[in-house]
Amino acid sequence: MSVITLHKEDIHKGYQMLVNKQHSIKDNQYFTRQLLPMGGKFNKTLLKKNTGNLLNQLLDTIAAKEKIALVSGYRSQQEQEEIYKSSIVENGQLFTEKYVALPNCSEHQTGMAIDLGERADNIDFIRPHFPYSGIAQILRENAVRYGFLERYQKHKEAVTGISHEPWHFRYVGYPHASIMHHHDLCLEEYIPFIKDYKFGEKHYGFSLDNKKVEVSYIQTEADSMNLDLSDTLCYQISGNNVDGFILTTWR
Repeated sequence: MSVITLHKEDIHKGYQMLVNKQHSIKDNQYFTRQLLPMGGKFNKTLLKKNTGNLLNQLLDTIAAKEKIALVSGYRSQQEQEEIYKSSIVENGQLFTEKYVALPNCSEHQTGMAIDLGERADNIDFIRPHFPYSGIAQILRENAVRYGFLERYQKHKEAVTGISHEPWHFRYVGYPHASIMHHHDLCLEEYIPFIKDYKFGEKHYGFSLDNKKVEVSYIQTEADSMNLDLSDTLCYQISGNNVDGFILTTWR
């Protein structure tokens, strides 16, 4: 058995963490580590290393690197503040509240979110064109297999608090993107969904490519806690940025 120590402050880190107006970023410095330049024309666009590598694989798979623009990836807190203030001046308060997250409430500050647009001479930075057709739709249909999902869907606006953004994709990892897609859940809904599968009691499980995948929830009850896991398991642990951790294991 392996003993894993979970620290309460780590609930604010990880691929499945929820970031919104109610659940803000607590440790900006953590998200500056392992940022990957996306290369080529988009070398100034940064993403967390694993997120960027998988996005590149997705773009290569559908032969989209010359057709899709990486409009906006990682942003520092200062950059998000500047974008928010500029949008208020240029577009007004109402528009800004619909399409631009408050500083420390933006997924872009995690390096796990990317705004995409169809290649064009002029691309709207706030609302890039990314339709439900052509290469954009092909990416959308393949995104889940690489751990990405369209974060702000039209029928989820009341839940997310953000207007429909067909251009904004969030990396949550596999199998989580697949589970969310299968059950039509946004991240605000996925967090309480997984809380029904408490570690040691039950898990959300399915089989994939002859591998058994199990997902469960661990609630934080102290500043630190130990978790016993079999040495035969491959696992990933992510904070949910609310009240606990999401454990994913592969057998």
